[in-house]
Amino acid sequence: MGVIRRVLVTTLALAVLSITGLGYWQARGVLGGITVSHALGLDFPRSGGGGTNILLIGLDSRKDQQGNDLPASILDKLHAGDSSSGGYNTNTLILVHIGDDNRVVAFSIPRDDYVAVTGITGYDQIKIKEAYGLTKAQTEDELESQGVNDPAELEARGREAGREATLRAVRELTGQPIDYFAEVNLAGFYDLTESLGGVEVCLNHDVYDEYSGADFPAGRQILDGAQALAFVRQRHGLENGDLDRTHRQQAFLLSVSHQLRETGVLGNLDELRNLIEVVQKDLVLSQGWGEAQFRRMAALADGNVEFRTLPVVRYAYIDGQDVNIVDPAAIRAEIAAAIGGPSAATTPMPTAAPDPQIPVIVVNASDTYGLASSTADMLSREGYQIGEIRDREDGEPPGTVVGYGTGAQQDADAITAALGIDSPAESDAQVPAGRVRVVLGDDFELPSATTDPATAPGSAVDPDSDSINAELPIPDAGSPIEGGGIPCVN
Repeated sequence: MGVIRRVLVTTLALAVLSITGLGYWQARGVLGGITVSHALGLDFPRSGGGGTNILLIGLDSRKDQQGNDLPASILDKLHAGDSSSGGYNTNTLILVHIGDDNRVVAFSIPRDDYVAVTGITGYDQIKIKEAYGLTKAQTEDELESQGVNDPAELEARGREAGREATLRAVRELTGQPIDYFAEVNLAGFYDLTESLGGVEVCLNHDVYDEYSGADFPAGRQILDGAQALAFVRQRHGLENGDLDRTHRQQAFLLSVSHQLRETGVLGNLDELRNLIEVVQKDLVLSQGWGEAQFRRMAALADGNVEFRTLPVVRYAYIDGQDVNIVDPAAIRAEIAAAIGGPSAATTPMPTAAPDPQIPVIVVNASDTYGLASSTADMLSREGYQIGEIRDREDGEPPGTVVGYGTGAQQDADAITAALGIDSPAESDAQVPAGRVRVVLGDDFELPSATTDPATAPGSAVDPDSDSINAELPIPDAGSPIEGGGIPCVN
């Protein structure tokens, strides 16, 4: 997959802060060049009690708003591959809550959170970042089947559908209404960072990563545009991988906000207008943005802000992909506690994450020798406890099915998804309470990407080790990061 741009939200936040500093009415002429989206329908739930929720979306697309390829000169500067890379993944999702006292709590949603979805053909669960692109592609296919063939119309309507799907996914995961949103792609980041004359950051340790190009000493230092890209791209060599990269993104945004305050840029109309003009073509705002909304977003620059990374229960490898297993109930509770209000859950969600310690019985009902053992190996690598591996016995199903005893449905559902089994898990009185039984028939094929754990991206399995039970690292969302200065991160 192409290069991930976690700093996209910084570009977005800078644009919003710039508009605020310029003055809404003075900026109206510049705002005329910004795309307005109607994806956030009037019937969507809204916040009450004086608070406001704004979703910031960083879209990892190498195309402009019309679907045209970005200039090669821009892609070369970004080291972002060609225009076919990246797709339409929302690699940055930050839910910003602005309280009635203008205190800001921002929640970063890890891009690989594995969430339930509806309305996307062939998928029951996806990484949350994929909601936009999968829905866009499906919508365009449906429109073409209806006779729509204008590329501009397909692009515009596909993107709107992608935005709607993203808003739904975030709302269902967090239990929070969304009042406004803003979206930005990666094109303006390099120039915007350069226009600021570099950005000061702070590292706890020396870092080197050949993949991102990050090569920085510990301590405070000023990064130019290319260095900033390497700083926010790095995940290899970091203890918490993608979660540490999320902390980099948060720290970078806070550092930029601090710099804008300290240098007086927000009071310089010419500089502010230049900043807006850099990114206006790459910015999308939901309908309804006005002076009040921009002024509320200005709280990001005041330093009264706290960044949190939503928790991940454990890592897993499902259908050839590294995913984050999450507990929506715990996420909703954390958000509600942080903003000082009740969760606004719109649909019931599971009350607990799958428990990998629940024993799994793996049964071979096929003619393929070793199928149960191979499947058990895969489940073991994902953290599940294998209770028994055996051949089918009389009275057991002859075909592929996942059955569960009392109290084990959530784990059965997770295992069903992990193995790519189409039929849903079933309650089975023959399966003991707290157990899951996986019966593998002749129609079952172990996902090919899981048969060689040493080659799996992000796998914790040592290719030189005989162990099949190597544990994946424990996710660490870290402590909240507060604004007001230059935070130091890993």
